[in-house]
Amino acid sequence: MEAKSGLVVSSAQLRYSISEEVEDGTMVGNIARDLGLDKNTLKDRKYRIVSSNADPLFYVNPNDGVLYVSRKIDREEVCAQSSACVINVKTVLENPLEVHYVEVEVVDINDHEPIFHEKDKKLEISESVLPGARIQLKAALDRDIGQFSVQQYKLSNNDHFRLEVKDKGDDGKIPILVVQKSLDREIAGSHSLILRALDGGKPPKSGDMNILVNVLDINDNAPAFPKHDYSFTLSENIPLGTIVVQVNATDLDDGPNGEIVYSFSNSMNQNILNLFDINSMTGEITVKNLIDYEERDKYEIEIQASDKGLAPLSTEKSVIIKIVDVNDNAPEIEVTSFSNSIPEDSRPGTTVALISINDLDSGLNGKVICSLNKNVPFSLSPSLQDKMFSLVTKSPLDREKQSQYELTITAKDAGQPQLSSEKTISVTVSDVNDNSPEFSLSPYTFYIDREEVCVQSSACVINVKTVLENPLEVHYVEVEVLDVNDHSPTFSENSATLEISESVLPGTRFQLKAARDRDSGQFSVQRYIISNNEHFRLEVKDKRDDVKIPILVKSLDREAAGTHSLALTALDGGKPAKSGEMTILIYVLDINDNAPVFSQDVYSVTLNENAPVGTVIVQVNATDLDDSQNGDVVYSFSSVVHSRLLKLFDINPVTGEITVKGQIDYEEKDKYEIEIQASDKGLAPLSTQKSVNIKIVDENDNAPEIEVTSFSSSIPEDSRPGTTVALISVNDLDSGLNGKVICSLGDDVPFALSPSLQDKMYSLVTKVPLDREKQSQYELTITAKDAGQPQLSSEKTISVTVSDVNDNSPEFSLSPYTFYVTEGNNPRASVFSVKASDRDENDNARISYHIIRDGSEDNKVTSFLNINTENGDVLALKIFDFETLKTFQFQVVAADSGTPSLSNNVTVNVFILDQNDNAPVILYPLSSNGSAQGVEEIPRNVNAGHLVTKVRAYDADIGYNGWLLFSLQEVTDHGLFALDRYTGQIRTLRSFTETDEAEHKLVILVKDNGNVSLSATATVIVKLVEPKEAFAASDVKSTAKDDEDSNVIFYLMITLGAVSVLFLISIIVLIAMQCSKSTDYTSKYLPETNYDGTLCHSIQYRSGEKRYMLVGPRMSIGSTIVPGSHANTLVLPDRRKTSEVRHI
Repeated sequence: MEAKSGLVVSSAQLRYSISEEVEDGTMVGNIARDLGLDKNTLKDRKYRIVSSNADPLFYVNPNDGVLYVSRKIDREEVCAQSSACVINVKTVLENPLEVHYVEVEVVDINDHEPIFHEKDKKLEISESVLPGARIQLKAALDRDIGQFSVQQYKLSNNDHFRLEVKDKGDDGKIPILVVQKSLDREIAGSHSLILRALDGGKPPKSGDMNILVNVLDINDNAPAFPKHDYSFTLSENIPLGTIVVQVNATDLDDGPNGEIVYSFSNSMNQNILNLFDINSMTGEITVKNLIDYEERDKYEIEIQASDKGLAPLSTEKSVIIKIVDVNDNAPEIEVTSFSNSIPEDSRPGTTVALISINDLDSGLNGKVICSLNKNVPFSLSPSLQDKMFSLVTKSPLDREKQSQYELTITAKDAGQPQLSSEKTISVTVSDVNDNSPEFSLSPYTFYIDREEVCVQSSACVINVKTVLENPLEVHYVEVEVLDVNDHSPTFSENSATLEISESVLPGTRFQLKAARDRDSGQFSVQRYIISNNEHFRLEVKDKRDDVKIPILVKSLDREAAGTHSLALTALDGGKPAKSGEMTILIYVLDINDNAPVFSQDVYSVTLNENAPVGTVIVQVNATDLDDSQNGDVVYSFSSVVHSRLLKLFDINPVTGEITVKGQIDYEEKDKYEIEIQASDKGLAPLSTQKSVNIKIVDENDNAPEIEVTSFSSSIPEDSRPGTTVALISVNDLDSGLNGKVICSLGDDVPFALSPSLQDKMYSLVTKVPLDREKQSQYELTITAKDAGQPQLSSEKTISVTVSDVNDNSPEFSLSPYTFYVTEGNNPRASVFSVKASDRDENDNARISYHIIRDGSEDNKVTSFLNINTENGDVLALKIFDFETLKTFQFQVVAADSGTPSLSNNVTVNVFILDQNDNAPVILYPLSSNGSAQGVEEIPRNVNAGHLVTKVRAYDADIGYNGWLLFSLQEVTDHGLFALDRYTGQIRTLRSFTETDEAEHKLVILVKDNGNVSLSATATVIVKLVEPKEAFAASDVKSTAKDDEDSNVIFYLMITLGAVSVLFLISIIVLIAMQCSKSTDYTSKYLPETNYDGTLCHSIQYRSGEKRYMLVGPRMSIGSTIVPGSHANTLVLPDRRKTSEVRHI
């Protein structure tokens, strides 16, 4: 054994042998002992068998290295028909890696008997087959090999057949049935034989096949009808498909020679073929088209029964069908108009047109009643001649009243059901007729061709109708056109070919197509003459009104003459007679008594593997001494050829060319022996077999095969370089340079192939450290190339997964986090969340969260916070109050679940956003008993614009929530006082008059600008006094008011100072946080005083790439600032990159 790069592959091989069908658990051999392995280390080194089979045949004990059978082994299942059954077993040891190969030979036992593909075999052999004819049978199959395969065949005793066996070496023995005595169907129609196959076991096993030989006769009997005549009646207009009659004929022959096909004789007129049809199988004659009694009242149909022999024999029979009349014709109206117009001065009784009625039916069905539509000045005047009428006027006409008449003539017969027809003519009332008609020619000359006018009618009569007027007279004239002999008899074909078997008996009749003569009577065909010969005579069947049919009758002898040429002449009755001639060529067919013979005794060729499909390998040739189909040779593969060969080769049945059909692989098989067969086309075909030997020439056509044994589909990312991942073995079925393989791995991968000293063995190892976070999956493509020309290669892709180790700490998406939380939140509800991710996977990436609680004074706020350990949601356990707490900070730790666990923490800054939860507080007038009320005295003589007093108020909220507005809610006189909306100052609008009241009550409403506005009211009583009293009272009040004002100012200063201090602290904290952060993260409150008398704030903040400013004074009352919304917000572009700021 050699070792290199941590891989050891045994160059030594072990070989064991066991019999098939041994019990599972049977010991095969002690591999550890035979290879000298230390059995004490086998288990630790994971000694095992590497197999791609889900149900392996063997297993190895990892404790002692003994190889056992894991299940019963059927040699025939594992190795099929291979002469040697060797199973390769690959065993593996790790640390260091070692691979050992063991060969186990499975020895055959005689556990299968010979089996024929068919238990019962039927053969059909003609009685004309000569002794010596050979019929190849399918060989029996025995799944065992060697001496336990089929060794001999035996045939049951009989007088007509013997058995020959052809030994084909590795392909077994082929039984051949040989005819040793002539067959006679009249003595025995069938023969029953038993073919037995025996193997070489002791005792031998055997299998039987029953052979039934059916002797086929030659076609020597024509079909025969059981009746001499067939005569039937048929109603006209009978539905299509109606069965007229079913004829039946029988044939004494067997097989196709006795199967009968029915047809109409080839002498049938096309008109009859259009009316009737015959079922070729059942002999049923059916109606195919409309049957009309008026057209013809009787049909004579010539039918023919033929067998299906190679040279069919036939018999003819006439079927006479008489047609029964039914009332199926409506009256026919014929109008002869003398003029389509009539003068308006015509007298009553003037004839307009001549009407003739005709009905093809007879009796009552043909009796016709004619009528005219009512309310017209015309009538039908019957003639003394039946079914004749004249259309006459019955009253004077007036063109100015009606110039056009549409006359409908109705004719009804007296049949059941009654049939009728109508004819409409148009009559125009015109002026006096002063012009006579003129003919286009004068005189007219016509020539009459009787054959064109009357076709084949025996009498050609033309009816002529003449008319006289005033009075009206009609006369009928019949003109008979007499025939002259102006046409010669003609055959439809100038020549006819007949094929007659030499087995036809004397007296057999063959019907020919009759000659046609367009003349009639004595000038039609009257007789036939056949040329002098020794084999045929002529009979003529007289079919009365139809034609005369020639029939050939006499026996033939093919050995005396293979063909006969005859001339058939048809003559009419003219003087001199006219004639027509047809040449008849008769081919005499022989019986099939010769098998095909191949031109060569041996066919042996070579063929390159991978030859293109369609390549011609060899062309075989065979000849047959028989004639016609019995001598036509068809080539095929023998029935004993294995189906695998049929997929590889094909044979042209006509030319005998054997061509490539599938992939020819030298490595699969280097030689083929194909059994071909040449058969004739006789009724019972005769055949001859021949072997064709094909040797395959090897080419470099096999790409290397790559086998990968993966020890693990994943490898830890902290594996050291040189760690073995998989074992690679490469195999090439070719030899020499074509089988020499070079193996390589794709570039830019942290793996390498380490070759072994044993040829075509490699180990796949790591060559650099791995990092799963950079790449967790590798698709490795292993390429194997041989050294042949042209070079062939193959690829194998394996997937290697880099498994995770805990080498990455969780990372927060932001650091630090800043959240804006609105005061008045719901306790125990989530207010915001933090999120961390871990580049590792599974447990190494499973993160849990917790808050750092160090108990310090600055971190007491964490006592009312909680965090969801799984998703990082932070819950507030109490309600935030902006007026109490405006901002705080804490830290969250994210830790993974790896071993050891890795963690990271982040700082969370929280800013509380104000809500409108404080109502305005009235500072002046001072409140007493829960209400703010003050009294102001002013002189009555003050001018407009005089400052009466100023209402002062304060709101603990900030921004819009603390921005106050003043309005007069109640006032005794709206024209005297005005209130400044923003400052709360009350001033006079005009000077007082004597009529003004001395005391006025003003109720002032003070409200903030929150979403839900809060308010307070103050009442000011204004008293008007005379100037002197005002000055006296002012001295007294000034002292008290000074004290009062001093107290109010003092409290206002304290309140404003507290708010300012809180605001400044917030600004300082924000500035400090801003300084401690990167320039990418900003969030500020910027104070802005816009209005007098009320604390008001505008707020600016940043989010992402934009800077937002909440503008107070222009914000509508009742609007809402929604987190994430830009409503009522001015957006300013900011090019600085900022981190996320969340608003809750």
